[in-house]
Amino acid sequence: MAALFAGPKAGLKPIYDKLLATAQGLGSDVEVAPKKANVVLKRKKNFAILQASTASRFDLGLNLKGVEPTTRLEASGSFSAMCTHRVKLASASEVDAAVLGWLKTAYEKAG
Repeated sequence: MAALFAGPKAGLKPIYDKLLATAQGLGSDVEVAPKKANVVLKRKKNFAILQASTASRFDLGLNLKGVEPTTRLEASGSFSAMCTHRVKLASASEVDAAVLGWLKTAYEKAG
């Protein structure tokens, strides 16, 4: 897991920490599954992907079937086949009420 935030991506770890703490606070059934390039959050189904994509951008992938994309909550496109949406984040301060609300909705839909 340390490799995900090695070198120039180290500055993105506070985003990950904030999202992970929030997700784990949603319920005791949240499973954290570290992969080579990201961390998948699961319940009965996968509901989020946490990924430091570049040195300056963290991607939060969410499984939100039926939710219309917005300017900020964009369609996932080629980011991940598991997710329907993606939120691009540059700092922990961007993890606001809207982002946390989308994460909670994805968690609820995965139950």
